[in-house]
Amino acid sequence: MDEGERSGCWSGWREATERALYGPGGFYLRPEGPAGHFRTSVHASPLFAQAVARLLEEVAAELGGGPGGGLGGEEVAFVDMGAGRGELVTGVLAALPAGFPVRAYAVERAARPPGLDERVTWLAQPPVGVRGLLFANEWLDNVPADVAEADEDGVPREVLVRPDGTERLGAPVSGEDARWLERWWPLREPGARAEVGRTRDSAWAGAVGTLSAGLAVAVDYAHVASARPPYGTLTGFRGGREVAPVPDGTCDITSHVALDACAGPSGELLPQREALTALGLTPARPPLSLASTDPVAYVRALARTGEAAELTARGGLGDFLWLREWV
Repeated sequence: MDEGERSGCWSGWREATERALYGPGGFYLRPEGPAGHFRTSVHASPLFAQAVARLLEEVAAELGGGPGGGLGGEEVAFVDMGAGRGELVTGVLAALPAGFPVRAYAVERAARPPGLDERVTWLAQPPVGVRGLLFANEWLDNVPADVAEADEDGVPREVLVRPDGTERLGAPVSGEDARWLERWWPLREPGARAEVGRTRDSAWAGAVGTLSAGLAVAVDYAHVASARPPYGTLTGFRGGREVAPVPDGTCDITSHVALDACAGPSGELLPQREALTALGLTPARPPLSLASTDPVAYVRALARTGEAAELTARGGLGDFLWLREWV
């Protein structure tokens, strides 16, 4: 270990990301929240929250309640993992039928935002033992992960980084991380890179384990073993633009998720366009005749069509993967 490493100048990407995103003054603890820097499906259209609300109704029915009934009058939980500033949970509550017996939780490391619906319980960790729907939209891509790169001999080594974004290769990857790489993302060619997803696997298993019964869903930028990106996906975002990933707290640090590695034995992977279509969200155009009989309704329906198309578009949000696991 050289002097720079002993002084704490260098660290692995997992440690550096944890500090940059969630440490004192970290990027995700800022008042503007994630919505101030990038746009997710939640921000793209209220149709997304409406679809999640329909999924919650389906889960309630599966657990023993009738349509909109939720466990025969017993409250069903909705857990919003990585809640940002509560945008999704707010939209879901607004979309549910009147009187639907729901207990809403928002799980986020930032402070509770002012003005949030008083029905929402704000937590730093998911509640344990609840029955219902746990929904994690773009949460796992911000669970810090180490990065590995194959050296000139093809040996996977940990990538070390300084706060200014400068990188160097460290020691060979060993132990559980080495086993994870060999199983899920083997690096053979010099220069090949991977984000080591073991921390994400563990985070997801922990979240699923908090449900006593119900459905857990993770939605994210993702890839599977048959199509891993050869040089990884680590990047940054600031003010709506992609930037170099510099772990100094000034930008988001994110990377796509090896979602197949996260999946448990009952896990099901499907593209967002298929998941939302199954929940009744389709970009069908309204009939042209509506333009003459009710022009205002036609314009509204046309706007809805555009929003649905964005949420399900190939090459865009529709390519997000959903991981669904029943408990």
